Amino acid sequence: MARIVDLSVSIEPHFRWPMERSLKSSFADGAQFQVTWLGLVVHGFTHIDSPRHMLADGKTSSDVPLEATIGEAAIVDITSDIAPQAEITAAMLDARGGHVREGDIVLLKTCWDEARSLATPEFWTDAPYLGRDACEWLLARKIKALAPDFPQDYPIRQLLGGVTAPMADFVSHDVLLRNGVILIEYVANFGALTNPRTTVYALPLKLPDADGCPARVIAVEPD
Repeated sequence: MARIVDLSVSIEPHFRWPMERSLKSSFADGAQFQVTWLGLVVHGFTHIDSPRHMLADGKTSSDVPLEATIGEAAIVDITSDIAPQAEITAAMLDARGGHVREGDIVLLKTCWDEARSLATPEFWTDAPYLGRDACEWLLARKIKALAPDFPQDYPIRQLLGGVTAPMADFVSHDVLLRNGVILIEYVANFGALTNPRTTVYALPLKLPDADGCPARVIAVEPD
């Protein structure tokens, strides 16, 4: 039987992503049904970015077909190459990513969630990050989606302090998302993946006309 690996992070109170959760009705108050209400930003926790996130005329989340976030995936394991605040280069990907095929979803594996907790600022401030040449390497291989297990653009760490940067500095967005490669962000548990290739299902909520969307992301490992 195939093994299912959950690559999603939990939706729970977080210092970076405001969320609201409450009981609209509860058994304790004598209600017949318990009903939970949830409010959150679409770019928090495990989610997909659609091109509308950065392009006024880009595809929205409801324009992106499910085929773009479901399918064969190459796991590019650079765990041994990365260090805190280290740039990930095209040379690193070239050395580890010979099995990447056109049309793949690429899972860029650093196991960063094992090094720093998502609940801490250090998850962002200490993280490795993608260089522009690494994104161009991925684009040249005509992948359809990228799922990094770390905050992949250097300026993301600066947002914690309220500092903005030019969009061109968000290199995965500028090089990949701008050209239609879907970003599957804030995934985790890549350490449980044992094969160089797998099948990924990233299923965004059916939220029309949005610039991103929460998603449940799993990998199905063969026997």
